[in-house]
Amino acid sequence: METKTKTLQLVFLNGAGKKVNLSLSNAAANLTGAEVKTAMTTIANADAFEQEGVSLYQTPQSAAYVERTVTSLFDNTADQSL
Repeated sequence: METKTKTLQLVFLNGAGKKVNLSLSNAAANLTGAEVKTAMTTIANADAFEQEGVSLYQTPQSAAYVERTVTSLFDNTADQSL
């Protein structure tokens, strides 16, 4: 069985200048670059996320849809006798 997922990956620089990823699995599949950049700027301007005193999503860097395909070879999770 094959499972496909599509995730919107947002990349920001944090307050220390390091890259931080924010992955959204339920994002609309047809967003434009301008729409995503505007949303990322809104997130950055809100300055609502911090970790150990460092702002997490300070400067928008890039955004991309990441598609992943998983092909299952076998799955015993439904078998309760193991």
